[in-house]
Amino acid sequence: MKATIITIGDEILIGQIVDTNSVSIAKHLNAAGIVVREKFSIGDDRAQIVEAVERALSASEVTVVTGGLGPTKDDITKKTLAEMFRSEMRYDQRVSDHVERMLAERGIEFNELNRSQAMVPACCTVLFNTHGTAPGMWFERDGHVVVSLPGVPFEMEHLMEDEVMPRLKAHFALRQIVHRTMITAGLPESMLAKRIEAWENALPAYLKLAYLPNPGAVRLRLSAYEVEGESVAREIDRQFEALRKIIPHNIIGFETATMQELVHKILTERGLTLATAESCTGGVIASRFTAMPGASAYFRCGVVSYSNESKVNLLGVNPADIARYGAVSEQVARQMAEGARRTAGADYGVATTGIAGPAGGSAEKPVGTVWIAVSSPERTVVLLKQCGTDRGQIIDRASAFAISLLRDCLNGK
Repeated sequence: MKATIITIGDEILIGQIVDTNSVSIAKHLNAAGIVVREKFSIGDDRAQIVEAVERALSASEVTVVTGGLGPTKDDITKKTLAEMFRSEMRYDQRVSDHVERMLAERGIEFNELNRSQAMVPACCTVLFNTHGTAPGMWFERDGHVVVSLPGVPFEMEHLMEDEVMPRLKAHFALRQIVHRTMITAGLPESMLAKRIEAWENALPAYLKLAYLPNPGAVRLRLSAYEVEGESVAREIDRQFEALRKIIPHNIIGFETATMQELVHKILTERGLTLATAESCTGGVIASRFTAMPGASAYFRCGVVSYSNESKVNLLGVNPADIARYGAVSEQVARQMAEGARRTAGADYGVATTGIAGPAGGSAEKPVGTVWIAVSSPERTVVLLKQCGTDRGQIIDRASAFAISLLRDCLNGK
């Protein structure tokens, strides 16, 4: 079973908004065993809409369209689909009453533009939108289904869950698609692939492995298409257990697991405390921990010591070492981590100091150079990392490397 996703809106094409709808729709469809064949965005143009939907109908059993269902003149999706399916428009009283009631609750006058949202193609099944004013629509042609949904993400999401997916499951005999993802850290993609090569080559033919690298982590996704779900899920579990024996120290968890969640669990269970001292990462490490419920049990404080003066005054870094070695150095990173631990009275201190760019680099210390340190009661470990050339990438990678180093220190490495 194949699907096409079409998002409509000039605002998407000019980069004014980010298309999150197609991501969410794809997840819903995949979970039900429907393979997304393609997804693309088009403008608010009748000819483009007709061409895109006809193309989708020729290649997919299911087409999901979002956008262009509002009350203004640039919202032309509903009228265009009515013309495509050679249907007159009819007035839906239930939709009208709902729109009028919603607007009254917000103190907005119910005018002719709002009333037009109750006009729907006579040939469609109306998908009632309890969370907005634009109803969804379900069309059928020669065994194919076209669904049109509002572009507002939370309205689309509710309609997918409450209306579209139950109808698709009832309409088609669907076989499952099974995905499971293991999160690994500590091995770059190429090294990881080499380490698990024999395991990968021995996988059953119906299991497909994908490498999905992220900053500080590589996700390994095993997928099977059009299968009996339970037996395949058990086989995937068995394969991942075999992989755990090959790279036992590089596995964080499954699906959306993160390194900070793993460290959070370790600190909480062991009753240990943490403080951070960040220069180039600007508080990102602290924010990753404090974003998790329960972080107050172990997180003491975070210091963003961007200037040399703050490194000296708040963390006790020796100004002579800054003058001699520079703020981006092993010596300064070490003292920052130790200063954070000492100042906060924490068991562990984590520090970063580096050059996030785009300016400030040199031949000796290019942009992306980051020193990372973790201090514990027993020792201080310092690590030098080259984290790329883009400022956002550098901050993201340095934060991930720092949390990974903390995990290693907690595990006695």
